[in-house]
Amino acid sequence: MFGRRKKSGTADDVAGEAEQVVDELDTEDTAAEQDAPRRANLPPAPRPDGPWDVSEVSKPGEGRVDLGGLFVPGVEGMELRVEVAGDAIVASTVVLRDSAIQLQAFAAPKKEGIWGEVREEIASGITQQGGVIDEVEGPLGWELRAQVPVQLPDGTGGVQLVRFVGVDGPRWFLRGVISGQGAVQPQAAGLLEQIFKDTVVVRGEGPMAPRDPIVLKLPNDAQMVPEGVQQEDQESSRFSGGMGQLQRGPEITEVR
Repeated sequence: MFGRRKKSGTADDVAGEAEQVVDELDTEDTAAEQDAPRRANLPPAPRPDGPWDVSEVSKPGEGRVDLGGLFVPGVEGMELRVEVAGDAIVASTVVLRDSAIQLQAFAAPKKEGIWGEVREEIASGITQQGGVIDEVEGPLGWELRAQVPVQLPDGTGGVQLVRFVGVDGPRWFLRGVISGQGAVQPQAAGLLEQIFKDTVVVRGEGPMAPRDPIVLKLPNDAQMVPEGVQQEDQESSRFSGGMGQLQRGPEITEVR
């Protein structure tokens, strides 16, 4: 069953689309930093375990929820929420008990991956907010593990632990933001990581500028359940999941 509703977010929720931050290289970098290899213009790495392009899956709708630009695997006990920017649905979030993963796909150049550059942008944006970033090679490849400053519901300051994962595909890039216990305890993230790997991306054949979000749609049988929402402007990298405010956007929910 689907229900679309609007509600205020909490410090454990990850928000949707936000304004992009473009960071320039510091001209006073040390010689070691200047000599470090650039990650730009690298071809996408192989994806033997996914995520998948729609051309690589014979029946993408089997066992997955059709959101147009993404086919998201369905598992028992999950809630599936979609988040909007303006009038467009641009991200989905799978919630399992006390963990969640937000999924968002973007257009990318035909022969170049963008995950390396995106990691640098996310890291820069979060450190400017006073957060802490650790770049590690995890089960899904290179990822960022972040400690992000947040304002708790009682007005006090706190820290949210978040994992940013990403994979470059053919003319697309899929980003995941893991929050809750899945960002703290590796054993709690296994199913979320499998959902990320089994997601199917449908970029489409039409022209798209690199880094434009791949727009999603509501499932055909979604039931609309309106509720109030508190909306705030957010300023951060469009790839950071709106980490500046951590507000949840309008959503639908599927309970399996």
